[in-house]
Amino acid sequence: MIKDIQRQINRLRVFIDAIITAAAYLLAWYLKFASPLSQVEEGTGVLSFDTYAFALWFIVPGVVAVYYSTRLYSPKRGVRDSGEFGAIVKGNFISVAIFFMVLFVLNQPDFSRTMIGYFAIINIVLTQTAHVLTRKILVKLRTNEKNIKNVLLVGYSRTAEEYITRLVQNPQWGYNVKGVLDDEVPAGTTFKGVKVLGRIDNLSVILGNSQLEEIIITIGLKDYSRLENIVDLCEKSGVHTKFIPDYMSIIPTMPYTEDVQGLPVINIRYVPLTNPVFRFIKRTIDIIGALFGIIITSPIMLATAIAVKATSKGPIIYKQERVGLSNKTFKMYKFRSMKVQTEADEKTKWTTKGDPRVTKVGKFIRKTSIDELPQLFNILFGDMSLVGPRPERPQFVEKFKEEIPRYMIKHQVRPGLTGWAQINGFRGDTSIYKRIEYDLYYIENWTFWMDIKIIFLTFFVGFVNKNAY
Repeated sequence: MIKDIQRQINRLRVFIDAIITAAAYLLAWYLKFASPLSQVEEGTGVLSFDTYAFALWFIVPGVVAVYYSTRLYSPKRGVRDSGEFGAIVKGNFISVAIFFMVLFVLNQPDFSRTMIGYFAIINIVLTQTAHVLTRKILVKLRTNEKNIKNVLLVGYSRTAEEYITRLVQNPQWGYNVKGVLDDEVPAGTTFKGVKVLGRIDNLSVILGNSQLEEIIITIGLKDYSRLENIVDLCEKSGVHTKFIPDYMSIIPTMPYTEDVQGLPVINIRYVPLTNPVFRFIKRTIDIIGALFGIIITSPIMLATAIAVKATSKGPIIYKQERVGLSNKTFKMYKFRSMKVQTEADEKTKWTTKGDPRVTKVGKFIRKTSIDELPQLFNILFGDMSLVGPRPERPQFVEKFKEEIPRYMIKHQVRPGLTGWAQINGFRGDTSIYKRIEYDLYYIENWTFWMDIKIIFLTFFVGFVNKNAY
C-alpha cells in the first residue's frame, strides 16, 4: 500500500514538474525576447519563436529523465528539503550542460544560451516551490482523520523502530501507528511517540475495542519460531496483515527477490553491474574513454616518462600487483614516483607524508595524479574500468577483509581509475572504512549517469590529491 501511495505521489510530481519545465522555458523566452526589459533586436541571428517552441518537445522529457537519474523521485530515508533541492539543482545543471553540448554538435550558435540560463534558474525556483507546496498540501490532507490509516505493530524489534521512523518522517503516507505489542519490552515504553501497549496475547482484546486497518508483524529474528502462531492470531481478526522481515543485520542494504517457479529467492545484495546489458554498456564506455584518454594525454605521458627517466634510476613504468574483479590479481601500471626499493618494503609500507622514498618528480605527479595515467592501458586491456573502487594490494586485501565488514564486496565490479570515494575526498592516506562505505554505495546504486557524473567531477576535484604523499 505504501509503495502504491508513493507511486501515485511520484506520478503527480512528474506531471507537475513537466508542466513547470514547459512554463519556465516559455517564461525564460518571454524575459529574453518579448518583455519590456528585453534588449534583443529582431533580425539576423534571432531565431523564430516556433524554433524555440519546437525544442520543448525534447527539453521537457529530457529534464524529467535527468530528474529520474538524480533520484529526485526515488523514496529516501527521511527526505529533507535540502536533499530534494540539491537533486533539482543538479538535474537542471546536467540538463543545461547536455543541451549546450547538443547545440554545439548541431552547430547552432544563434540559439540563446542566456535564455537557457534564465530557464534553469526559473525552473529550479518553480520546481522547488511546487515540491514544497505539494508536500504541505499532502500533509494537510492527511490531518483529516478520515484519511488516516490506523495500524498496530506486533513485535518490538529493530524493524519496528525502522518502520515507525519512516512513517513519522513521511506523514503524507497517511499512516498512524496506534501502538506496539511485545512480550519482552515493558508496557508504556515509547519510541518516537509510539507506545508499547502490552503483550502479543492481548491482540484479540485490542482488536475488539479499536478500529484498525492493518496489522504489521515486526517480530525480531529470535522470535521467528512464534511466527506461525502470530500469523494465525492476526488472520483470525480479519484485519489486513503484513509481515516485515527482520534481516537488517544480515542484509544491510538493498536486497531483491526472484521468483523461481513459485519459490521466492532473496538476493542478499543488489549489484546492477551483474546485469549483462549494463556490463556491456560500461565496458563499451571504458574502451572508448580509454582510447580517447590515451590520445589526449599522450603528450603529458611522454613528458612524464622523460622526466622520470632523467631524474632517477629505474624503470619508467612501475608495475604493482593489485586485486580486481572476482578477486583475480593483475598488474596495475603507474609512472614510477619513488626510488627503487626492496620487495619487502614495497609490500609492507604505506606511503606517508614526507616519505624519503618519493622522488621530486614523483611528488608532483602523485599530487596531480599524473602517475595514474598509464592505468588507461589497464582499462583498455579489461583489468580496470574508468569508474569503480580503487584496487588494493593482495596483502592489504587479506588484512582488510578480516577487519572491515563487507570489504570483499568491492571485488564484484572492476576496479576504477577514479571512483565515488575519490571524488568525495577519500583518496590516499584517508579512512579505509569511509572509503569502503562510499565504494559499496557506488556498487549498489550504479547508473550510467552516475559514472558520467563521477568522471565529470574528477576533472574538478579528483586530479589534485591533497592526501597523496
